Amino acid sequence: MPRLLVSGANRGIGLELARQFAAAGWEVIGTARQPDRAEALAATGAQVLPLEADDETSIAALKHKLGETPIDVLIANAGIALNLDAGPAEVTRAEFTQTIRTNTWGPLALARALKSNIAASDLKLCCAMSSLMSSISANDWGTQYGYRASKAALNAAWVGLADEWRPEGITCMLLRPGMVATDMTEGRGIAVEESVAGMKRVVEQITAADTGRIIGYDGIDVPW
Repeated sequence: MPRLLVSGANRGIGLELARQFAAAGWEVIGTARQPDRAEALAATGAQVLPLEADDETSIAALKHKLGETPIDVLIANAGIALNLDAGPAEVTRAEFTQTIRTNTWGPLALARALKSNIAASDLKLCCAMSSLMSSISANDWGTQYGYRASKAALNAAWVGLADEWRPEGITCMLLRPGMVATDMTEGRGIAVEESVAGMKRVVEQITAADTGRIIGYDGIDVPW
């Protein structure tokens, strides 16, 4: 039975990832900031573990709890989007750095902490959650400064991992969920079930040749 670990799994995209993979027979480990309040996640049959996505001590504690348990697929899903409508004059240093810390540093720190778990598995797939907002060439309407920067930086970091970890048989790729109707988007966008079903298909079809790609839920690559 393959094993998935998905961070930020207590609601939204993360919860639906846990639900759909568990329903397909995968063993699922889902993280939440407050596991005792993650009833919906526990109801999927997932093992629920605590994680503060941008906290090094919390990441180390998760690694200690897992030991060398093989992780076939890691999906670093936890992320934030703060004050998306702010113009350049309204972007604060605190919000900008918090977004970078959670959306860029957090996934990288989680991946490096669990590298040996991924390497010990059969599938050896390391994924992070990117966005169309990460694309520089597709940015023709501005806005979302901190969020865009965090996801573009995440892309750069993941391509680095893809290159460095390729010789060890680890495939690193990025997923684009699309604009999904969740709390983060105030209910605007496609149904979370549709997005996750598409990403699940992508994950199940990934091969080593796909390392370094950004692939949307619709199977289409995101432009750099």
